Amino acid sequence: MLCAHSDDQILGVGGTMARYSHEGKEVTIIVFSYGEKSHIWLKKRYIANIRIQESEEAGSVVGAKRVLFFNLEEGKFPEGFARKGIPQRLKKLFATYQPSKVFTHSPDDVHPDHKALSKLILEFCDGVKYTGDVYCFDIWNPLNIATRDKPKLVVNITRTFSTKLKALRVFKSQRWNAISFLIGAVCWRAVKNGFLHGCRFAEVFYKMR
Repeated sequence: MLCAHSDDQILGVGGTMARYSHEGKEVTIIVFSYGEKSHIWLKKRYIANIRIQESEEAGSVVGAKRVLFFNLEEGKFPEGFARKGIPQRLKKLFATYQPSKVFTHSPDDVHPDHKALSKLILEFCDGVKYTGDVYCFDIWNPLNIATRDKPKLVVNITRTFSTKLKALRVFKSQRWNAISFLIGAVCWRAVKNGFLHGCRFAEVFYKMR
């Protein structure tokens, strides 16, 4: 699971990760930045430590095997990706853990970091000739244009939706109004996806590769 910021993995894939972990599958989370710009009045090292702790705790809640950080600067993902040797690090991780599925942001996401990471990961997977499945998830997508004709993966998260919410509440460094809005959006999307696909709660992903 490859995400831009330290709460994106739960917002987009939390229920699925919890279900996969419960089924015995090994889940790895890679967070590409600490999200330090959400608290610009705090020192970067301080907020980074908080976000690491929160992400590791949230990862534990959903049963992730490991949570890794690549420390890219927000707003500068394309510049830092090659400069910090991210492709080489990813290549080693892929060789070590041999993931059968990769989840990352949608190319339709309006957040610049989300959109940039989606492009970088798709290009990386093409470059290394990754043979597994690459799925994208929605967070801030008002419309799905690039993905509307793509095959879908629908995951019934009825049994793990409460785990997703529990993991999301771990991110106490988020302002209360922001986290309340996010939880509301997560609930609405899970209910909508569940209704459309015959279950109570669901997460939907689009197959990009």
